[in-house]
Amino acid sequence: MEAQNSSVNAIINPIPTKPIRCIVKLGGAAITCKNELETINEENLKIVSKQLHQAMFPVSASENAPGMDWSKRSGASEQPTINDELFDQQISDLEKFVVVHGAGSFGHFQASKSGVHKGGLSQPIVKAGFVATRISVTFLNLEIVRALAREGIPSIGMSPFSCGWSTCKRNMAEADVSMVVNAIDSGFIPVLHGDAVLDSSQDCTILSGDVIIRYLAAELKPDYVVFLTDVFGVYDRPPSEPGAVLLREIAVHEDGSWSVVNPILGDENKQVEITVAAHDTTGGMVTKISEAAMIAKLGIDVYIVKAATEHSMIAINGSLKHNTPEDWLGTIIRLVK
Repeated sequence: MEAQNSSVNAIINPIPTKPIRCIVKLGGAAITCKNELETINEENLKIVSKQLHQAMFPVSASENAPGMDWSKRSGASEQPTINDELFDQQISDLEKFVVVHGAGSFGHFQASKSGVHKGGLSQPIVKAGFVATRISVTFLNLEIVRALAREGIPSIGMSPFSCGWSTCKRNMAEADVSMVVNAIDSGFIPVLHGDAVLDSSQDCTILSGDVIIRYLAAELKPDYVVFLTDVFGVYDRPPSEPGAVLLREIAVHEDGSWSVVNPILGDENKQVEITVAAHDTTGGMVTKISEAAMIAKLGIDVYIVKAATEHSMIAINGSLKHNTPEDWLGTIIRLVK
């Protein structure tokens, strides 16, 4: 199976002064209630935020990092407070991570109803949908940044549209990562998201978080990439169907093709069946596997795993680079030569 490719106009992007350990994709279906319009899965987001904190900070600083969200939460009566420990605390070196999240129940509804992904800003419904989509996804971005900040993670929200990223024929065309690199070098954790962006051939489209991750991986060259989803990994058919088999390892070849190596499927010619939700304008799991294969082709391991589980913690902290426990549930996608 071939991974799709796209070209990006030549931009001389800076290189981070320290290596990037990991890029993490928070899948929209994992951090939102995808069948409930604009509803965050608060429990999952809190667990994932704690796991990210544990992976980013040294053990000595992991238990007492003060929160950084000093804003009054909606519906809360108490006033925000500043932790006094911050005035005397030493700044801890944290691992270099980048977070990218999907939209889930935010943005997809607005984009699909107005046809933003098809372009045509001269149509009032598309222009209105572009605005509505960005209101929705940037609201979610803020809430994720706040959730990370409450765990002591110095997170900074970054929107591709605001960073000047754009597409041509729905493929990445302009993507300056200098703001991302500068944030990383300054000790922050950039938090990007799937976004509505301008497109030189059709006025506008949707740039998915999975495509963003693939581009960032090529530029920043992290040690590994983790996709957190609402299922345990990639299956040979929709996981809700009887007899669905979890694909534990997918091998990507240097020509970009990929094949399942664990488990060995009974019919080697059998195509992996993938479904996409009707309202999903970004391609769902189809795009995820394609982009993951392109990342793996760069020599970067990719782990697809269920969010907010012990399995996601193992993936996030990088343990799979050296050893894969027999009872670990997820999908590893890596280059074979």
